[in-house]
Amino acid sequence: MSNDPSTPSGPSGDDGLPEDLARIFRDLNGGRDLPPQVVEQLKAMGIADADPAQVAAMTSQIKAMFSPGAQAKGVDVTAATKAAREALQAEDHAMGARELGLAEQAARLAGLWLDQVTDLEAPSLTAAALSREDWVARTMPVWASLVDPIGDGLAGAIRDSFTTRLNDPGAPDLQALGLPPGMDLSTLSQQLAPFVDRMASTLITGQTAQAVGALSEDTLTATEAGVPLLEGEVALLPGNVAAFADGLDVSLDEVWLHLATRESARMRLFTAVPWLGPQILAAVQAYARGIAIDTDAIDAAVREVDPSDPEAMQSALTDGFLNPSPTPAQQSALAQLETWLALIEGWVEHVSAQATREQLPHTAAMTETIRRRRATGGPAERTFAGLVGLELRPRRLRDAASLFAALEERVGASGRDGVWAHPDVAPTANDLDDVLGFVERTAAGESSSSEDLDAALESILREADEGGPGSTGPDGPTT
Repeated sequence: MSNDPSTPSGPSGDDGLPEDLARIFRDLNGGRDLPPQVVEQLKAMGIADADPAQVAAMTSQIKAMFSPGAQAKGVDVTAATKAAREALQAEDHAMGARELGLAEQAARLAGLWLDQVTDLEAPSLTAAALSREDWVARTMPVWASLVDPIGDGLAGAIRDSFTTRLNDPGAPDLQALGLPPGMDLSTLSQQLAPFVDRMASTLITGQTAQAVGALSEDTLTATEAGVPLLEGEVALLPGNVAAFADGLDVSLDEVWLHLATRESARMRLFTAVPWLGPQILAAVQAYARGIAIDTDAIDAAVREVDPSDPEAMQSALTDGFLNPSPTPAQQSALAQLETWLALIEGWVEHVSAQATREQLPHTAAMTETIRRRRATGGPAERTFAGLVGLELRPRRLRDAASLFAALEERVGASGRDGVWAHPDVAPTANDLDDVLGFVERTAAGESSSSEDLDAALESILREADEGGPGSTGPDGPTT
């Protein structure tokens, strides 16, 4: 061993390499000593004479690449949040007492108005004013859960591509690289697996950060996308609301109240109908899970890009690793998702318009403005299109709004909201094609249920009068 004080981070191994690095390379070689040619290649790279700080950094990087860690798969929520917040382009500022007061006042009024038009309740809802950075941090865990299935598929595709490259006739000579003769490629693939998972995680984390960061600069309320990103809060983004109102011939206060009413209605629906939010998330995840990775794009990136440089790999694969052709399973998930989104937005639009039509002078104009914003490709569509190749657009919003308006006219507000009692009785895509038919079937079902109940009550009363089974006499129930 050398006692040279310039020897980096611990004594050198017998091969003349810094011991920390030598140990890592020996572990990667199955615990065996490194072949002389590999040692010479590493020395030629200047590793033996490297500065201690450089060796320490190199050791840390190699350990991170080849050692499974707490975040070896999927979206790294902490890293994605940090990157998204750092990339914000629009001016942002922390929310103070003034903004929170505005949110609380708007949510309180919205709640009172909604109480008059719907029986759905969510008494524990609170109000929040969020900066863009706040919104990113608060919603990133949900976004990550939606994108994680793609990360799994991406890791598998990269791993398969590496394995294919190692088996190709034109693959590099493994012995020339210093690997033992006859080494099992499956062993090498297993050793590379943590590195590949980490690379895929880095790629999908970067994509998620970019998409969510961009969305934060445009979204007006916490759940405008129609996805339950928060629980128990009516949250608005004052900075984005002000920018949105700037182009309208409506006062900022009225815009606040319209948006607060819509967000309150949406949160009431998610809270009072507990099965709805999980259905939305499950549909998005089912779509993401079925995404086919473009293996040609992966193979090209593996061939042309240094695999040890995740940033270069991410640049090569940006918007290029998703297969644009949906599978039958994806098409089914997409159809269900589009129906749920249309129903949610249709109900929110109708109920909010009912709640504000006597309170705010520009309800009709604001309803149409927000409808166009959602139906023609708002922030949610751009986010999902870039993130998972999915356009999250309520394409049939008008049909759904018409359905709920017709339901209310035929069976009242309680009957209108009763279709959310269970997913089996909620409207389907076919019902949006035949709104009047669905309304009549719902009305007939309510009438039949009422008649059945009346008949049951009449039978019970008649049996009691006649002293039949179940009747109550002076000595108690008869048998």
